[in-house]
Amino acid sequence: MSKMRLAIVGAGPAGIYAADLLLKQERDFEVEIDLFEQLPAPYGLVRYGVSPDHPRIKGIINALREVLVSGDIRYFGNVRYGQDITLDDLKKHYNAVIFSTGAIRDASLDIPGIDAEGSYGAADFVSWFDGHPDVPRTWPLEAEQVAVIGNGNVALDISRMLIKHADDLLPTEIPDNVYEGLKQNPIQELHLFGRRGPAYVKFTPLELRELGEVRDVDMVVDERDFDLDDPYVEETLLKNKQVLVMTRVMNKWREEQRAREAGEAPPASRRLHMHFWSKPVEVMTENGRVTGIRIERTAPDGQGGVVDTGEFEVVPVQALYRAIGYFGSPLDEIPFDEARGVIPNEAGRVIGADGRQIPGVYATGWIKRGPVGLIGHTKSDAMETLECLLEDRDGWWTPEIPEVEAIPALLSERNVPYTTIEGWQRLDEHELSLGETAGRTRVKVVPREEMTRISRGE
Repeated sequence: MSKMRLAIVGAGPAGIYAADLLLKQERDFEVEIDLFEQLPAPYGLVRYGVSPDHPRIKGIINALREVLVSGDIRYFGNVRYGQDITLDDLKKHYNAVIFSTGAIRDASLDIPGIDAEGSYGAADFVSWFDGHPDVPRTWPLEAEQVAVIGNGNVALDISRMLIKHADDLLPTEIPDNVYEGLKQNPIQELHLFGRRGPAYVKFTPLELRELGEVRDVDMVVDERDFDLDDPYVEETLLKNKQVLVMTRVMNKWREEQRAREAGEAPPASRRLHMHFWSKPVEVMTENGRVTGIRIERTAPDGQGGVVDTGEFEVVPVQALYRAIGYFGSPLDEIPFDEARGVIPNEAGRVIGADGRQIPGVYATGWIKRGPVGLIGHTKSDAMETLECLLEDRDGWWTPEIPEVEAIPALLSERNVPYTTIEGWQRLDEHELSLGETAGRTRVKVVPREEMTRISRGE
């Protein structure tokens, strides 16, 4: 029986699903899969992109762990593609490579003042509160009034983390330095801005409901945002069950707000304002620092879009976060679409500058399709790539050095302190034991060097 050796670069859900699905495929050849990850620990955005107060979503790790510990895949963590291992190396040792490096940068927002001090990207903030080893240990939480731009789940995640009282996060796996930082957060008001109306939001109902359940926070809405005539909503959106659920959630907030205004309920110490039909057009600054956000009111065009109204408002804030999407990063010797933030591809086959397929090189996950879809969509995406990979069998590379011992030897020769799946289990047990001692789910180890040392048993 013939053999295929496959390298997968990126050990988030996309890479792990691709490995698992390939192993389960009916085929007439053996498969050896090596999974490379630049961080010492696997799981990508499930570990470093999901809020610590969302253990349900982090439960996906349990399924991913089963794949990694099955013994059918080798894991090499703390190995940077383009630095510790190159495309030439992969060609020497494997028949093909799948890139599943995801999207971890923030999409840009081109408005005046966006680069002022106090203006941040959501991805950077998420990396901080999730204990990513390659970001600073501190975050400047100094603003009493904060703006968040975006109407997707990431916008809700960072809004919830900013407005929530730090002590309410203690039962989670929040790193100690993040808890200490959030405990000093002086925030009183958070303003969340969306360009379209309440029925158009990209949140999931669960995320929206959770936001309204945060302790000691009042949800504040503008009745003007709910009074606009929009036939598109009536004819299309209100037939969607998720939209109906979210409409009921927001109507409940409106009732609670009326009760507070009538003096029937005491106010909370913090407030979260939902602004719809609000397009950010400028970040107001003074001496290079954020002082406010200028928005233009929009209105429905009746066809699912918006039109500008020429009405402007300025909301005073001292910090601003843009949560308008993630963006991929270029990889050494691999084509990159600078406009879309993805590797150019057709159904996962990587396409070169000449418009032709590059033999042996494939992509899956967000680096393939952009940061759209939930984690569950990643499986079908990986299957599409694998089908192309298997169809292209005649175009695979012929490795000069296919022996399995060659990669550990190569990394050791280059003094790369790589981690293994056994090392990850060691780190995992260490974090869980730290959590048990502190009466918490887990306490993350944050510094890369410490993660690596524990993983390697040093």
